[in-house]
Amino acid sequence: MENPSDEKDMVKEPLLDTYKTKGGFKTLPFIIANEAFEGVASFGLRPNMILYLTREFGMQIASAANVLFLWSAATNFMPILGAYLADSYVGRYRMIGFGSIVSLMGMVLLWLTTLNSQAKISCSQSSSSCNFSTAFKLLHLYSSFGLMAIGAGGLRSSSLAFGADQLDKRDNIRNAAMLESFFSWYYVSKTASALIAVTFIVYVQDKMGWMVGFGIPALLMSLSVLSFFLASPFYVKLKSDSSLLTGFTQVLVASYKNRRMRLPSQATPEMYHHINGSMLLLPSEKLRFLNKACIIKNPLQDLSPDGRATDPWSLCTVNQVEELKALIRVIPLWSAGIMMSVTISQNSFPVLQAASMDRHITPYFEIPAGSFSVFLVITITLWITLYDRIVLPLASKIRGKPCRLNEKKRMGIGLFFSCMSMAAMAVAESVRRELAIEEGFSDDPKAVVSMSAMWLLPHYIFSGLGEAFNAIAQNEFYYSQLPKSMSSIATTLFGLGMSVASLVASFILSTVDNVTKKGGESWVSSNINKAHYDYYFWLLTGLCSANLMYFLFCSKAYGPCEGERSRVLDEEDG
Repeated sequence: MENPSDEKDMVKEPLLDTYKTKGGFKTLPFIIANEAFEGVASFGLRPNMILYLTREFGMQIASAANVLFLWSAATNFMPILGAYLADSYVGRYRMIGFGSIVSLMGMVLLWLTTLNSQAKISCSQSSSSCNFSTAFKLLHLYSSFGLMAIGAGGLRSSSLAFGADQLDKRDNIRNAAMLESFFSWYYVSKTASALIAVTFIVYVQDKMGWMVGFGIPALLMSLSVLSFFLASPFYVKLKSDSSLLTGFTQVLVASYKNRRMRLPSQATPEMYHHINGSMLLLPSEKLRFLNKACIIKNPLQDLSPDGRATDPWSLCTVNQVEELKALIRVIPLWSAGIMMSVTISQNSFPVLQAASMDRHITPYFEIPAGSFSVFLVITITLWITLYDRIVLPLASKIRGKPCRLNEKKRMGIGLFFSCMSMAAMAVAESVRRELAIEEGFSDDPKAVVSMSAMWLLPHYIFSGLGEAFNAIAQNEFYYSQLPKSMSSIATTLFGLGMSVASLVASFILSTVDNVTKKGGESWVSSNINKAHYDYYFWLLTGLCSANLMYFLFCSKAYGPCEGERSRVLDEEDG
């Protein structure tokens, strides 16, 4: 890893000189390869994990799903913690390196669970008294999940921002185009990784067993670590800034201390404390009560000779205040995206549905149950390509001026498609369950009904469209609305929403299980032919619909985005 003194000297150099020797496009293949190998490895483990836990560890479906929800919650929460540590303390290079190594350790530990033959427990899913693994074996399994979650926090929190650091030269007129190109290739690599994972890796797990199926991801993760460290001498390694969390806390404390102070009716830059050389001299009018944190009451007492605050817990800078405001303003719209992520986190249940349906596409080949998510990935890829290359250019040509849907509109459309995906899954499950009962499979959840698994395609297509619209728009929205100093946090807010969504999904599932089993068979019991997963999916559809109404309210309250305000002003000037 880099020498701290070298990193400090590098930051002091003019930015242009630094980029002449380090960074640039030559470093991007290594960063993208690191993320791509990690993506294939991690995505390849998830689709069939519900089958591994129920068949090899003897867990009930609801218990296994809750384990996966909690793993997903940890995996998606750790990047926000990693982003905070990277931005505030250790830097992005160290954070990615740490995350890559810990992820590799977790995958190796998971692979070792397949070597212990005693871990495979005979269990009848139709029986309520399954043999469970010993506490030690479960600790082994959960430790691997924990290490992979911690590793994901280090790697995913900083990869996108670290790649942007290699190109972000504000004095270059091609800066925006270079960053756009990098973001495009980054998302292409993520999509390609998911595509390979849900086809090749899942197929190997089905045909060659868990030992080989989990061994390949561990091998790919080792290539990911090697790829990242190979280009270490050529990276731009920006020094971490002061703690953002501490800054946010200081603003809240200073605002409370100065709560009795009256805000000036006509503000001037001299009244507020700001960083020397900052372009931000006055705080905005939104959330005005926070402006009290940066008002200078007595320059002789409040400021030191070098212009810094003598007590940063009583006087903050305008930049600190505006950073906290920007974060607070996006929280309502961020919260509206949680339900979208709840629907995404239901990906274990379609695997169970597909496993009980006819998956043959030819008499000699059937699609693995865990590989059906490939249709989701294909939908995302096709729509992004069509939207960028055909829909937008055609709409712009028809209107005679550049045409695009803003981030909030795309987020709303994505939420609508997520509602449709749950409704489609409910319809498919209702038909599948009725057919299973008609064919006499009520007590045999492993039986395959005479119904094509292609009934699940509408769910995957709607889900893919929902992600293509909402997930990408959310990331663009956070990155554009939050200050540059919060870039790592901006790129991980969607992951934080996924983390909260996994906890919400676990709560919903547990509540449904506990409430419905009092009247007999639980809606989400391990016998999917007696359970009522269709009712469960309809419940999620209703919650998604209510959430869409909540989003429309939050969107209207937020007002126009920063870029939209600029375009409106330019049009008025024109």
